[in-house]
Amino acid sequence: MYKFNPILKTIIWGGEKIVPYKQLVSDQKSVGESWELSGVKGSESVVADGPYAGKTLPELIDLLKGDLVGKKVYEKHGNEFPLLIKFIDARKDLSIQVHPDDELSHKRHGKNGKTEMWYVVGADKGAHLLSGFSKKVTPEEYAAKVADNTLTDVLTNYEVHEGDVFFLPAGRVHAIGAGSFVAEIQQTSDVTYRIYDYGRLGADGKPRELHVELAKDAIDFRVEDDYRTHYTGKKNEGVELVRCNYFITSVYDTDRETEISMEGLDSFMVVMGLEGRGVIRDNEGNEIPVHQGETVLVPATTRLLKLIPENHLKVLTSHL
Repeated sequence: MYKFNPILKTIIWGGEKIVPYKQLVSDQKSVGESWELSGVKGSESVVADGPYAGKTLPELIDLLKGDLVGKKVYEKHGNEFPLLIKFIDARKDLSIQVHPDDELSHKRHGKNGKTEMWYVVGADKGAHLLSGFSKKVTPEEYAAKVADNTLTDVLTNYEVHEGDVFFLPAGRVHAIGAGSFVAEIQQTSDVTYRIYDYGRLGADGKPRELHVELAKDAIDFRVEDDYRTHYTGKKNEGVELVRCNYFITSVYDTDRETEISMEGLDSFMVVMGLEGRGVIRDNEGNEIPVHQGETVLVPATTRLLKLIPENHLKVLTSHL
């Protein structure tokens, strides 16, 4: 089992929650994102300790191959880690975005598309986010609404609270709003079409680039009744939140020893600490401590995990 050094990203809209949440010692300000597990070129996670300390995630995959990520996963993705795992702290509204699906993204950029999900770790009073259209619009109406600054009038605005879950398949227009603190699980991809940015200026004093036309073909204009993911929490057993072609994510809220079977998965598992602290033990007796804000990568060769809370331990697990 492996921990990696978090990659803290100072961003114009970033807040001050990530450093204390992760119990880090850092003077870094406006940290908008902590990249927990990343194989993205230029932002590769580095193993924090143990015999592989200093190795990047792609180097670790190259060494351990299917034993780390799973045989089928390695056959498909090679040394590229297929997920990008983050914590995000929005002090201000993020830009409104959409991500293309695999087909369009491969055609245009030679890269994967991006399907993702958010788990709301914490929310200030009145915190909100945008997900999906609230009414039917045509591609032409969408472009006109961007131009006259009324796009938010046709998007669904949710007040968010701790534990809320949103699944964002490629094509769904979305934005994290001010006061939201989320865990994000997504396909490894850096293809984002920025649609609207409230007329803000970037660090260089110029308006940030928008991709209004590019986004037209990427947007799913269908309207749904509710874009939230509804689930019922349980104690000391997994509750599946999202199952899609790219990841399966569950939440475990424990106050006693709880088992997670990995038998037959043929996939790595990512464990993100959300609350509390404890120990993760595998079927061979290896142990690793974990607390709120820490992320652990569990190899695909593991058959059984035990979550052993100190008093209380809440985690998200994700695998392929």
